Amino acid sequence: MSAQPDHTPAAPYAPAPGAPAELLAQLRADRRAERWVPAFEREWTAALEESRRTFSLTTLYEVVHVWQARLASAPAVDAFVASGHDETGFVDMAELRGRRRR
Repeated sequence: MSAQPDHTPAAPYAPAPGAPAELLAQLRADRRAERWVPAFEREWTAALEESRRTFSLTTLYEVVHVWQARLASAPAVDAFVASGHDETGFVDMAELRGRRRR
């Protein structure tokens, strides 16, 4: 019997060293830059603090991956919104929260 675990968690994919700067440049060029750039910078700053505290790059990698995915999916989201699909059947979470407080 081995003292090693049966499985080890997969290490997060490490983005290229320049990925955060490239990502920030892409966010600044996007039409949503006014909202997205400050949000990215807040998350990046928090991840840097976490990284300093834990000596782990995982949180930094996660921030890059999440924002890359947001940027990559933005055209599909824009196309869906522009298509005029009826969203009235979706659950309004704000409305549900309001009902619970009553």
